[in-house]
Amino acid sequence: MRRNDLRNIGIIAHVDHGKTTLVDAMMRQCKLFRNIDQMGDCILDSGDLERERGITIISKNMSLVWKGVKINIVDTPGHSDFGGEVERVLRMVDGVLLLVDASEGPMPQTRFVLKKALELNLRPIVVINKIDRQDARIQEVINETFDLFVELDATEEQLDFAVVYASGRDGKATMDLNDPPQDLTPLFQLMLKKVPAPEYDAASPLSVLVTNITHDDYIGRIGIGRMFGGQLKTGDKVKVFSDGDNEYLGQILKLFIFEGLERKEVPSVEAGEIFAFAGIPAITIGDSVTDPERPVKLNMLTIEPPTVSMMFMVNDSPFGGTEGKFVTSNKLRERIEKELRTNVSIAVDWGDLPDRFTVAGRGELQLAILIEQMRREGYEFQVSMPQVITEKKGGKVLEPYETLVLDVPKEYQGTVINMLGERRGTMEKMLDLKGAYVRLSYTIPLRGLFGFRSEFLSSTKGNGVMTHTYLGYLEWAGKIGGRRNGVLVSDHTGAVSAYAIAHIQDRGKLFVAPAEKVYAGQIVGETMRDHDLKVNPTKEKHLSNMRSSTSEISTKIDPPIQFALDQFLDYINEDELLEVTPKSLRIRKRLLDFKERKRSGREEDDYGD
Repeated sequence: MRRNDLRNIGIIAHVDHGKTTLVDAMMRQCKLFRNIDQMGDCILDSGDLERERGITIISKNMSLVWKGVKINIVDTPGHSDFGGEVERVLRMVDGVLLLVDASEGPMPQTRFVLKKALELNLRPIVVINKIDRQDARIQEVINETFDLFVELDATEEQLDFAVVYASGRDGKATMDLNDPPQDLTPLFQLMLKKVPAPEYDAASPLSVLVTNITHDDYIGRIGIGRMFGGQLKTGDKVKVFSDGDNEYLGQILKLFIFEGLERKEVPSVEAGEIFAFAGIPAITIGDSVTDPERPVKLNMLTIEPPTVSMMFMVNDSPFGGTEGKFVTSNKLRERIEKELRTNVSIAVDWGDLPDRFTVAGRGELQLAILIEQMRREGYEFQVSMPQVITEKKGGKVLEPYETLVLDVPKEYQGTVINMLGERRGTMEKMLDLKGAYVRLSYTIPLRGLFGFRSEFLSSTKGNGVMTHTYLGYLEWAGKIGGRRNGVLVSDHTGAVSAYAIAHIQDRGKLFVAPAEKVYAGQIVGETMRDHDLKVNPTKEKHLSNMRSSTSEISTKIDPPIQFALDQFLDYINEDELLEVTPKSLRIRKRLLDFKERKRSGREEDDYGD
C-alpha cells in the first residue's frame, strides 16, 4: 500500500547553490505563515553560526501542504564535513531534489551528497537553479550532471531523472526554458509525480528508525525518525534496539508530527510519516523502535569514519580562567559527552590524562564549528594543530584524500599550480570558464589543505574560489611542508605598547594591537624569516629630561592581522596551541619558557629587548 497523501523529500546541494533560498520560496507560495514576507531570508538556517557563515550545519525537518498532499521536507547540509547529518537523514526520505547552480555546475559536495542519495536508491529530481544568472550555461551543466550520475554508477531508472529550471530567489520554475516561469507550480507538480509515495504493509509490525535527537526542557529527550511500518499511539509500550545487542522496553508519552516549522502533538502516527516522540530518556541516533510482541530490528546507520583529530585541553596559559565561564576539565568533558549524544560523526579518545583528550571529526570545518559553538556557550580551553587520521592496509600507510576544485583568475593559475604541486596535489582536469577564470580539479592529501586557504586567497588577491570534499583513503603521499614563515614570540607579560610595535613591525606582521594584554610565550606576529624570533612587545619608551628635535615625530603603526578561528587552526604548527575563550583567540607556544624551547631544539633567535 502507498500513502498518496504524503511525500518525503530531501533537498541536497553543494554549498551556496541556493537550496535554503528555494525552500523559502516554497514556503511563501504555500503561504505557510501570514507574516512570512517579514521573516527575512534563509528561514531554515535559524542558528547564529548558520546565518553568519551562510551554510546549513544541522539538518532541519518541516512540512508543506500542496493540493491536499503533505510534503515533508528535509534540508540537509551541503558540506561534506557535516556528512554525518546527510547520511542519516536521507534514510527518512523517498526522493531528493538535487540543486545544481546553472553557472558553476556540479561541484565537490554535489558529488558527495548525490552519491549518498544514489546508494540509498532514492529517486532524484535535478533542479538547475539560478537560471537568471548572466553567466548561466544551462545545457553544459545538464550534461555535466548526467556525466556525474554515470560516474557514480546510477541505475537506469536513476539516470532517467527529471529536470526543472528554477530561480529560487525569484520563486519561479519552469519545465521548458522557452516558457517564461511564473511560480513554483511546475516544481510542486514534479515532486508529486516523480517522488514515490511512502509504501507500507498495513499488517506489518511497528518499525521506526531514529535519525535525529533533540531536547525539550519540559519533556526531556525527543527522538525524530521515520516510521516504516505499523502504527504508534500515545502510551504504547515499545522495544528499543540500541547500539550492538542492547535492547530494552520503553513507553511513548508524547507524539508529534511536523507542520510547517513547528511540531504538533498528535494522538497517533501511521507508517510513512516523519515524526518525533518523547518518553524514552536513553533513545539515541541509530536506534530501532519496534513492537515488543513482534520486534523488527532495522539496519543500523553506517557513518563514514572521522578523518581529522585535534587535542582539546584545559587552558593552562597565564591568562587561563580569566575570560571563560566553564574552564575545568570536568565541564569540558561534560560538553563533549553531550555532543557525542547527538553528533554521530565525531569520536573521542579520552586518553589517560584528565585535563586533555582527542576529538576526531569528518573534517577541519566540523571541528571548527564545534569549537566556535563551545566558545559562544562560555567555554574556555586550548586546542592543538589538526592532524589527519591514518590507516594501515596491506603493509601500507593510508591517509585521507580530498577532491579539490578551484576557480582561479588566469593570471594566477601558474602560481596556484606550483603551490599545489608542493602540497602533493595531482591535477585531474582543467576547464576554461570562457572568461577571466579557469577551473582546476585536483586530488590532494587532506594534509595538503591545512593552511592552504589563506595562502590561496593571498596569491589570488582574494579573487579565487575553492571547494573540496572527502574522496577516500589512498597511499601516504610523503612529506608535505608546513608553514614557511617563523613567528614573533613575546618574552614578556604585559600590555602591548605602540612604541614597541613601531620597532618590531619591520621584522614582520603583527597579530596584536597597542594596549592588548600578552604573556611570555604568546605568538604576537609572523616574521619574514623561516625561523622564530623572540621579541618584547611591551617595551615602553625611556623617559628623559633631554629633548630631541625628532622625538615628537610620530611613527605609523600598521593595523594588526586579524584571523578568524578557521584561519588560526590552519596557521598553527605542531609546537603551538590555539587558546580559545569567549572573548579572545590567542596562539601560543606549547612551551612558554624560551629556554625550554631552546632545549627542545626549536630554532629561535633572540631579537632582544
